Amino acid sequence: MPSEYQNPGPSREEIDASQGLILLEFGTGWCGYCQAAAPAIAQSLDEFPNVQHIKIEDGPGRRLGRSFRVNLWPTVILLKDGQEIARIIRPESDDDLRPALQKIS
Repeated sequence: MPSEYQNPGPSREEIDASQGLILLEFGTGWCGYCQAAAPAIAQSLDEFPNVQHIKIEDGPGRRLGRSFRVNLWPTVILLKDGQEIARIIRPESDDDLRPALQKIS
């Protein structure tokens, strides 16, 4: 699991053209909600090793976050072959993520 948020991260075009299963996590390293959600995200992904995890640093003027209409952190977006399948905002436990991960796997 990546520990650092990517800045700037991939472009929207790269994400849209991606193949396979991806969990995009939008947030920042200093965000308390992001820090609190990290264990739940990690635990959920342990059960789904075929899902690529990409952490994107978000903030004002960040194009990728705006293109996905991210308003709160962390926002987790699950993609399959570049298409959004599910979105979870501020997950608190792995139970918040598991159903969506099962849906895309």
